[in-house]
Amino acid sequence: MSQQIRVGVLRDYTVKRITFSYSDGSYSLFGDTSYFGAILPNEFADLSIVNDKVNLKKGAVDLGTFSKVYLIQNNIGTSLTLTCKMPSVKARKYEDDFEISPTTKGLTIVNLVDIDNYLAGVVESEGGGGKHIEYYKVQAVMSRTYAFKYLGKHRSEGFDLCDRVHCQAYHSMLRFTPSIDSAVFQTSDVVMVHGESELTDSYFHANCGGQTCEPQYIWNGKVEYLNSFRDTFCIYTKQAKWEKRVSQEKWKEFLIKKYNYPIEDSVMASLIYTFDQAERKAFYIHPVLGIPLRDLREEFDLKSTFFSCYPEGEEVVIKGRGFGHGVGLCQEGAMKMARVGYTFDQILRFYFPGSGLRNRNELLYFGQPLKITSFD
Repeated sequence: MSQQIRVGVLRDYTVKRITFSYSDGSYSLFGDTSYFGAILPNEFADLSIVNDKVNLKKGAVDLGTFSKVYLIQNNIGTSLTLTCKMPSVKARKYEDDFEISPTTKGLTIVNLVDIDNYLAGVVESEGGGGKHIEYYKVQAVMSRTYAFKYLGKHRSEGFDLCDRVHCQAYHSMLRFTPSIDSAVFQTSDVVMVHGESELTDSYFHANCGGQTCEPQYIWNGKVEYLNSFRDTFCIYTKQAKWEKRVSQEKWKEFLIKKYNYPIEDSVMASLIYTFDQAERKAFYIHPVLGIPLRDLREEFDLKSTFFSCYPEGEEVVIKGRGFGHGVGLCQEGAMKMARVGYTFDQILRFYFPGSGLRNRNELLYFGQPLKITSFD
């Protein structure tokens, strides 16, 4: 009971010209309702924007301008190579169908893709290769949940989701990691829910530094199924610790200008560069000062808000833990859990203790929980 969704691709770029060339299997080419034959081996379609229309060429033959161009696969399991010419972007491969339309800025390229093919591409784009299959199952469930929760997020632009981290990274079809395909298949239709049927926001980050973060520390709002807790699975991984130095002058200037730090108070002046964070906090030094750690992270490009600091010479030495916002699933911790034998549902239960697993089709049509793996 799979379905096709509309994903806007190459959204990081203003595409003025692009080619679609044969990769695996033939495609039928249409300009509006006119059929222009198939894209066969060694053939390509060249599309560019001209006077708010899509100019279409098949090879060197100019076929005219159209409101929309379609490339429809003639058989299941086919793919095309997309090569953006203006601007120049490294070629990408995608499965399934395409719809191309003009805007005032450039071409909108929509991949009409089977949900499982999309998820496989997302998991490889987000997670890369070399991971345990149980970790890929974790990512597949989280990505599927996100896709269905936010389907239609870009409806006003003509597609459901985009290929940027604004939605989920989707930089090509699955190409290098066959176990991801297995992970998507083995978790087919499984989604995360809280309550009876509400799809879960599957937040994740690279490394929590040994303790996940309270959502309200980052976004000013609680998430009922997430709370801060200790995570020892990630503390010896590559992004568990970091250090950065910032000039004291810049540090002080930021705190005084933005937050009116009471530098005239002798006690507070002596503390301005000194902060200890044994457990995750929301504010620098003391909540009464109203200095969110997330603002310091953004201003000084820190890897996380989980840091302590002290003065040394003319600098502030910042010693931190983790990488990312710290809410939800810790990727490096989850990878370690998978390597030492935890199953995907155990990993999800560890990081999302207030959520459960349901079969989406059963959820939609019967309201029944998934019987094999559920969180109780």
